[in-house]
Amino acid sequence: MEDVVIVGAGIAGLATSLSLHRLGIRSLVLESADNIRTTGFALGIWPNGWRALDAIGVGEILRAKHTRITGVVTTSVDSGVITSEGTLATSDSNVDREARCVIRKEMLETLESELPRGVIRYSSKVVHIESQDGVNSIHLADGTLLKAKVLIGCDGVNSVVSKFLGFSKPSFTARCGIRGIVHFEEGHGFKPRIMQFFGKGIRFGVVPCDDHRVYWGSTFTPSSQEKEILEDPARLKQFMLSKLGKVPDEIKQVFEKSELENMVCAPLRFRRPWELLWGEIARDNVCVIGDALHPMTPDLGQGGCSALEESVVLAKLLAGAFKAGEGGDHEEECRRIREALGEFARGRRWRSFDLVATAYFVGVMQQSDGGVMRFVRDKLMAKFLAGLLLEKAKFDCGKLLVS
Repeated sequence: MEDVVIVGAGIAGLATSLSLHRLGIRSLVLESADNIRTTGFALGIWPNGWRALDAIGVGEILRAKHTRITGVVTTSVDSGVITSEGTLATSDSNVDREARCVIRKEMLETLESELPRGVIRYSSKVVHIESQDGVNSIHLADGTLLKAKVLIGCDGVNSVVSKFLGFSKPSFTARCGIRGIVHFEEGHGFKPRIMQFFGKGIRFGVVPCDDHRVYWGSTFTPSSQEKEILEDPARLKQFMLSKLGKVPDEIKQVFEKSELENMVCAPLRFRRPWELLWGEIARDNVCVIGDALHPMTPDLGQGGCSALEESVVLAKLLAGAFKAGEGGDHEEECRRIREALGEFARGRRWRSFDLVATAYFVGVMQQSDGGVMRFVRDKLMAKFLAGLLLEKAKFDCGKLLVS
């Protein structure tokens, strides 16, 4: 009997396991792959994400490897004119405006290295779940049967656990995302800022991770003809190059230097916001967090950040339930666990709804190419967006302490 079983060794799963470990609660993490999955290359971490990483105890490790972003600049690819510039610069001690682009692989390896040996069990695919009398039975593809007092689904957009709780499959947005990373051997020379570009029915961003690595991402709505290129990296690269418009040569170089194996394209999916309002985020002693709960479009950069904040919030509640029930009977412990998960669900319902809905509508507005929407985007939206990103990143998960 395990106290806590976590399905998925991504950001949400490893952060939750490490948060529980810091609070003296052991967990078992089940990962279907045979090693850490590093798809996606990099992700933006905003203030709420850094607060969570600091609470978990790995913030300084990751800060040392990644450049702090000090500004945001937005440019129209139609005119080549900068439409907005903003600053994120503050004193180094102020985390309220802290943003960095973090290599996903390095974050996962850092979280993994802080966990005790044996906590993560790779090649462990969950195929069936049963729950009865406060005990979860977890069936694996290899025939193994595990039992747990708490089951946490951190298994992404195709979550087995969210399906068990009654959530439907995430919906497609009709948009696609292309992501890539480039390594400049002699250094890239970019200023530490987020560079955003809009126009020609596409939006893309370029941001340095450190002195040598640059991450880029793009979203677009493919036409019937463009859908044919989604599985062909060579044609995807040419598509991106054809959409750059009037951008500086150093930006063009980022896409020209992108190796095909360092590019990936995928349809963008999201949880319909109203499903978060009536869906079961937690049922008895089972819950979901991260992409298993609220897959969202990348337009706010909050997918990874919200998963990190949830890992800390959930760990504190569960640790309180376990420690308060030490020495008690099974029924009392189950009651405390249910109360803890219920409190977590209530706290995350509107937060998840807000992030998913806002990201979706921001993405639609940014990518629209009509005359009116172009004016709104270039003259009004660009200045508004940087403030919105920071507004959604104000959430403070607090310290890893059990009240």
